[in-house]
Amino acid sequence: MDVQSCLAVIGSMNEGRLPDGDRLAAFIDACAPQMFSGSVPEEADGMRAAFLAEAGLKSDPRIEHGRTEKRKALDEESARHVRETLFEAARRKAQKHFGNSIYIRGLIEISNICRQNCRYCGIRAGNAEAERYRLSPEQILACCEHGYGLGFRTFVLQGGEDAWFTDERLAALLRRIKAEWPDCAVTLSVGERSEASYRLLRQAGADRFLLRHETADPCHYALLHPVSQSWSHRMECLRSLKKCGYQTGAGFMVGSPWQTTDCLVEDVRFLYHFQPEMVGIGPFIPHAGTPFARFPSGDVERTLVMVALVRLMLPFAMLPSTTALGTAAGNGRERGILAGANVLMPNLSPREARARYRLYNNKLSEGAECADNIEELKARIRAAGYEIVVDRGDFRQS
Repeated sequence: MDVQSCLAVIGSMNEGRLPDGDRLAAFIDACAPQMFSGSVPEEADGMRAAFLAEAGLKSDPRIEHGRTEKRKALDEESARHVRETLFEAARRKAQKHFGNSIYIRGLIEISNICRQNCRYCGIRAGNAEAERYRLSPEQILACCEHGYGLGFRTFVLQGGEDAWFTDERLAALLRRIKAEWPDCAVTLSVGERSEASYRLLRQAGADRFLLRHETADPCHYALLHPVSQSWSHRMECLRSLKKCGYQTGAGFMVGSPWQTTDCLVEDVRFLYHFQPEMVGIGPFIPHAGTPFARFPSGDVERTLVMVALVRLMLPFAMLPSTTALGTAAGNGRERGILAGANVLMPNLSPREARARYRLYNNKLSEGAECADNIEELKARIRAAGYEIVVDRGDFRQS
């Protein structure tokens, strides 16, 4: 795809029209070809075949014997020009609806105990080296009290799928938070549950729910998860969240093992039809205690292109500039905002919990990532031309 064709794709998406799959894939590969921080391990093909066999799926010979056909990439100068044009369009789209406001959410990592065994995740059940912890309701409430004083008006309770947090315990906690801080929103990110559970938690006061779809390609999903976890169930959970009235968040990693550009196109198409209120996008970063320990990290530029494309497609969505972006690049938060993101999630968790909630290697938990350093974060965001505001930051389609 040449430069003019790339600019036409940006114009089309800026006007709310989604290009066909081949054209969108050609655009992504032209301006942000797949790049990695290192080489793919020699055992990757064998792992892929074994995971597919476990799931009862047939291997794609195009990938089994190499890569899928590569589309033509632009020269670096032209690719940079296209990316800068895309990022500028995404910034304008975000500023049209949100001005220069950046919304903050206070992240409270309530537990790193998880019953699931996602192959990319550092707190997976199979990681025997993880130092497990669980915050008590009193500790969580103390985090909320501290965060409120710092100016946070949304609390995100995130954790592994920890069986201790039953519907009853979570509902009781939500009611206490809402009674104490009625002007605040509460977001849950606690994984796959039943529709009845989602409904009960919604009635208890949860406003939003984050559940990344991870990938819109069922075959790719089977490569990232054991057979006990299914793509169809993840999709069912997301539909249930919408049905229960949550502001619902989906999302995906960029550069995860065996992800192709066509996978990313399917992610965009899924988001276009699902219309989530929130989308989290970050680069894949490996964790030493997972089967993907030796795989390279995903590319920052490719991640930023996906953030910008989603902003053009979902102009009202709340898009975080993720911790993974900040981990992958020192100025990753700012670059995410300059690509159309409008949310940051500083960490309100106790220091000892932050050190143990390791989803991937070298996950940021100090400095500007720590909620106590909110003034440092404000200064960095102000230098980029934006302002952090004290606001719940609800989704509003207007």
